[in-house]
Amino acid sequence: MSVFATLVERLAELLQPLFLGSATAAAIVVFTALVRLAVHPLSRAAARGQKASARLAPRVAELREKHGGNPERLRRELADLYAKERTSPVAGCLPSLLQLPAFFVLYHLFSSADIGGEPNELLHHTLLAAPLGDRWTDAVGGGEVLNGAGAVYLVLFAIVTVVAAVNYRRTRKQMVAGPQLQTAAPGMGAMMRFLPLLSFATLITVAVVPLAAALYVVTSTTWSAVERIVLYRDLPAAGALAGPL
Repeated sequence: MSVFATLVERLAELLQPLFLGSATAAAIVVFTALVRLAVHPLSRAAARGQKASARLAPRVAELREKHGGNPERLRRELADLYAKERTSPVAGCLPSLLQLPAFFVLYHLFSSADIGGEPNELLHHTLLAAPLGDRWTDAVGGGEVLNGAGAVYLVLFAIVTVVAAVNYRRTRKQMVAGPQLQTAAPGMGAMMRFLPLLSFATLITVAVVPLAAALYVVTSTTWSAVERIVLYRDLPAAGALAGPL
């Protein structure tokens, strides 16, 4: 924790001339961008894997129909198919999983009263009028729903809603343009009906975590939306299947 606290503080010092009292919040955004840049090669690899999975969906469906009564044979045939194509049915999960440690670090960093036995001074830093260690419920409880700290959260909610709407449209396109993916595995159709709504769950996360962690989520989610548009521009349907972060 002390190492990450020092990193955030050093970034804030560099950004202070530009962002003044909100330099620590800006440092969190920069930190998030650095994390996303670090995993971008994996995101590109995941995009290639998901495109391959989309291309293989009809063959996977054929194998399930042919060997549905023999689970062991089906498992071997699918493993051989994915190995031959050098891809995986979970190719898009790794980038999201690797970002989780950074999120949890920020969450605990701005939830802990002490770091290394010393008072956590980061809790007193703010984004405009909103303390980075507070939550949306603190703003509501203080009567600042539409102004002050509440206004900061309203902006974050608006950004998340726009990004979620974009992801929703892309997921709906996936359901229309790629019906073969819904029948490629048992239960996929039911999951696909629920999938378009998952992006809006980010609103709940932003509301319940400390503002610093919420900034990470909003920045990462926005980055993901733009990244998917670029990486999946020639296969817009598959991009909707990536994780929310």
